Amino acid sequence: MAYPDGVPLTVSLIVGPVLVLAGVLLVTVAVLGARSRLPRNRIAGVRTAATLHSERTFALANRVAAPLVGAAGAIALAGGAVLLAGRPGAIGWVVLAVTGVGTLVLSGVGGALGDRAAARLAAAEPAPSPCGGTCAGCDLVAGCRPAGEAEAAGPSADEASAQT
Repeated sequence: MAYPDGVPLTVSLIVGPVLVLAGVLLVTVAVLGARSRLPRNRIAGVRTAATLHSERTFALANRVAAPLVGAAGAIALAGGAVLLAGRPGAIGWVVLAVTGVGTLVLSGVGGALGDRAAARLAAAEPAPSPCGGTCAGCDLVAGCRPAGEAEAAGPSADEASAQT
């Protein structure tokens, strides 16, 4: 079924604002990510196991992804504005298709590049301590040390008293 008059008004009034909102959100995330001001979270930004490894990996991933995510946001903003303006003819459908594909592809590639950078950094960083370095008891101190260091430190006070 062809639409010689362009995108129907109802589609423009629904998809246009959604694209504008998505564009604003993507540009905001890109700007915060580029400035390393986006806090590590589970809602916005590049969120994978590698990026959530530490604050540094999350910041790096979002800094790497920021240019492409920002471009995706700009495309979504422009496409939404064109749809809301109601371009006549088939140009509205072309804009809708290019906007949708461009936004998804640029966001996906940016996220993949950010994840790759974060994975490299996470592999180079030491694993975080299982207890966060806040052990208070003699039995717990050995559990807070890295694996090789726990055996080298000798027996704990409880183990020493049990051996005598």
